Amino acid sequence: MIQSRTHNCSQLRLSDEGTTVTIVGWYDNMRKVSRNLGFLILRDFYGVTQVVIETEEMMAKLNGINNESTLSVTGTVRERSNKNPGIPTGEVEVVPQDITVLGKCIYNELPFEINRSREADEAVRLKYRYLDLRNPEVKEKIVLRSKIVAEIRRSMTQHDFLEITTPILTCSSPEGARDYLVPARNHPGKFYALPQAPQQFKQLLMTSGFDRYFQIAPCFRDEDARADRSPGEFYQLDMEMAFATQDDVFAVIEDVLPPIFAEYGKYKTASKAPFTRISYKEAMDKYGSDKPDLRIDLTLQDATQCMEGCGFGPFEGQTVKAVVVDEFTATRKVIDKLCGDVEVHSGRKVYWFRLDEKGEFVGGISKFLQERKESVISALGLKSGDFVGLAAGKLLEAQKTAGVLRRFLGEICEKHMKRECYEFCWIVDFPMYEIGEESGELEFCHNPFSMPQGGMEALETKDPLDIYAYQYDLVCNGVELSSGAVRNHDPEIMVKAFRMVGLEEEHVKAKFPAMYNAFCYGAPPHAGIAPGVDRMVMLIAGEESIREIIPFPMNKTAQDVMMGAPSEVEEKQLRDVHIKIDIQEKDL
Repeated sequence: MIQSRTHNCSQLRLSDEGTTVTIVGWYDNMRKVSRNLGFLILRDFYGVTQVVIETEEMMAKLNGINNESTLSVTGTVRERSNKNPGIPTGEVEVVPQDITVLGKCIYNELPFEINRSREADEAVRLKYRYLDLRNPEVKEKIVLRSKIVAEIRRSMTQHDFLEITTPILTCSSPEGARDYLVPARNHPGKFYALPQAPQQFKQLLMTSGFDRYFQIAPCFRDEDARADRSPGEFYQLDMEMAFATQDDVFAVIEDVLPPIFAEYGKYKTASKAPFTRISYKEAMDKYGSDKPDLRIDLTLQDATQCMEGCGFGPFEGQTVKAVVVDEFTATRKVIDKLCGDVEVHSGRKVYWFRLDEKGEFVGGISKFLQERKESVISALGLKSGDFVGLAAGKLLEAQKTAGVLRRFLGEICEKHMKRECYEFCWIVDFPMYEIGEESGELEFCHNPFSMPQGGMEALETKDPLDIYAYQYDLVCNGVELSSGAVRNHDPEIMVKAFRMVGLEEEHVKAKFPAMYNAFCYGAPPHAGIAPGVDRMVMLIAGEESIREIIPFPMNKTAQDVMMGAPSEVEEKQLRDVHIKIDIQEKDL
């Protein structure tokens, strides 16, 4: 049978009055007035159309047919007497001559009401995702994603980037997360790995003579879920440029992304080039985060000196960071909740006090500050009505805790949050090395294959902790969209950089043989970045959870409850790939 329709359920207008049409779709609902009068709503991908049942014969065709069955309706278009301006087809209705059931829904009850599926438990939504996606509100997020990806492709092609797909089956590579391993049937005891990112391949493309590469790349990482990160797999706008600097990468991203955010976003304003550039050190000191939300105009102040010796135990011998908010009139209940929320998210307590209209310190830890009131007021630039939030600890702990406090204060202080816009920034000048918290030894701070600023000279003459790398993060509204870098394409500098952390040339050759060898054949300077597509769409759509913009997402424990993955496999399948399962029982 060839199924055809003359119109979709969003097309009919008054100009079609008197026309015989065929529409198809899902039985959304019906308001039954009597045994020969009812109003059926037919829904397809595009919209809805009202079908008026006016005879017992037509009503009989629908008896016993459950909601969400698929129907074909052939009939005549006529003007509605009770028009509905809320839908495109609201001025017309279809009087059927024939109704055919194309696909019967056998269940009397659905797991949830389609148009209210977002109110259902997430586990149920994921199990019946094919029903969840019938909800127009849910469907529109996937349509939006498609439009954004299409626009990204168009814009990247306009910028002379060539779309090239890279392998999915590759070798295991230490890139910061666990690999998904795939046993090799023809090579007993050996495994492929699904790529955590196309990093090595895109750099190899640069050494192969391709000038500008991109792809909407699938990436696979065995890591836990978060609200802004899907477990298992995700997609990124992967790009790389040969003979390029950091500024070249910035120029492309600053030209490609803002128009997409402004056109498709919940907010219609996005930063224009050039984006604000903030060093990592400044970001931590001023905002308490390397992914600051610049819509919030609050900043951190150092209060270590003015709080020293005040007698408040948690401040003794610690760095103290302050966030000052003017005209903050929240109740004690709101402040207590604020402090509790910050502690939950940061793992550390925060403290507070106010300068009231009489010029007195009140609330919180104010009793410890009375004898140094003037010096605290001077150091923090306080005026009547100011609220002061405080965080203490080692430098990084105090910064991060105060950064969480700043973010929560911005959320509840409308005056200090420019909410309806997309504020981009670049975080630059990341340290090349750091002292590992667990090892106590010198380690790479981020990507070990980034070019150190100053090249070989910096590696040979500077304290390692004073060396910066050409690494950068793209941040929007407090969400890290991507990390990128100017790559270390010089084998001598690469070997020296690894030797600084105790790894010799043999290690580099063993772990990254193709890339190292390729660089020995004359590699161009190159740089790139890979903004996360899922996170971009989440921000553009104004969603809090990344699962809302993924067609078939996994749950928080990396399970596909709809398909039943991961699942057990047959013994024969295991033998084919030379695998024997030996599960160790956990101690109770």
